[in-house]
Amino acid sequence: MTKHPGLDDLPQRRESGEDRRVAIAGAARAIIVEKGLEGLRTRDIAARVGINIATLHYHVPTKEALIALVAASLRDDFKSQALRHPKAGLAAAAQLREEFKEFREMVAEMPQVIGVLSELVDRARRDTTIADIILPMQAFWTQQYTEIFRLGITDGSFRKSIDPAAAAVITTAALTDCWRPHRRDQLDSVIAELERAFAPISDSSQG
Repeated sequence: MTKHPGLDDLPQRRESGEDRRVAIAGAARAIIVEKGLEGLRTRDIAARVGINIATLHYHVPTKEALIALVAASLRDDFKSQALRHPKAGLAAAAQLREEFKEFREMVAEMPQVIGVLSELVDRARRDTTIADIILPMQAFWTQQYTEIFRLGITDGSFRKSIDPAAAAVITTAALTDCWRPHRRDQLDSVIAELERAFAPISDSSQG
């Protein structure tokens, strides 16, 4: 066996437990997008990561643990995305534009995120285990929009007659639908319609 002076003496980087969990979450997400939750098999995840089933079960011993890991990876992606678009101190209209910008970037750069979330939300209607993990994330996303609309009523960004909670549901539902491949080319048009729908009514338009 040929030795490589210097290189063979360097310490080899060992994959950490966190690295392995990231890889497992990534493999699971890819399979969910390709095959749906029905097609999610631990042997397929292990094969993609390059580990055996025993090692996989060490990190995610149950279905609940696997879904929780996938959900945590989605949450981390959302947090990273939000950090790129700080909103503190912005008027509500500006905050809404930043939220839409985040979504556009996610669809373009990480379409898998919305796809996985959509699949999990759909399954949550029939699986209380998944519902307990994933529905709080969906509720948090909707609540963010609710708070923006509430602020917008106060600061004049949006018309005062809107219902903030209903507006948030309409917005998140419309955005989620635009993740779908056959809808993505409509995303900009849908966002423009949402902005017009919530804009304040001018005096001239009331006359």
